Amino acid sequence: LQTEKQERDQQDLTAKVEDLSMTIKELAEAIDSLKTQIAEMQVQLKRAGEDREKENKEFQGTVSDQRETQVLLKKALVVLQDFYNKKLFLQVRQEPAGPPPPAGFEGYKKNAGSSGVVSLLEQIIADSKAMEADAIRSEEDAQKAYEDLVKESNASVEAKSKDIINKSEEKAKKEGDLIEAKEAKEGVLLELEQLSNFNAELHKSCDFVLKNFDLRQT
Repeated sequence: LQTEKQERDQQDLTAKVEDLSMTIKELAEAIDSLKTQIAEMQVQLKRAGEDREKENKEFQGTVSDQRETQVLLKKALVVLQDFYNKKLFLQVRQEPAGPPPPAGFEGYKKNAGSSGVVSLLEQIIADSKAMEADAIRSEEDAQKAYEDLVKESNASVEAKSKDIINKSEEKAKKEGDLIEAKEAKEGVLLELEQLSNFNAELHKSCDFVLKNFDLRQT
């Protein structure tokens, strides 16, 4: 009966050792996977930061160029408007008296040369302002997307880091349990060996007694 109990204990401990070994292996793989994921996120975050820095530099250049363009064009517009106003003033003074032109014709004629150039400059200034506004909106969107990425990545890294700590603690406990289970198994195997030796000695003694008993009977 003692031998049967020890054999059952051995089977239970063997199964426990195998189960603990498998659990420890799975935990180690999960920890390695989490560490890999964290490393990949950190690399992606670094690249995103470099890209964001490059985009921001391009944005600063675009806005600076457009604002400089607007300043120069506005100065040119003022000069042109002043020039055409003076030219118009001189034309009015030099024109001979005569019958008045048809309604609207005179104003169109006097402004025909200036309106095209002035309108073109005004349109270019408006386009430049629109380009600046688009660049600002794009920059704001890109910056928000980057900040959201950083926030989400940091939260994910923090969660995975906590998971690594928890799994590492669980793994350490399982490793302790595994050591105990192996020691217990070795103890049971030793007891089984001792029982086996005892049974063998007992069997020899019984054989010796039976043999001597048979000799006495003859």
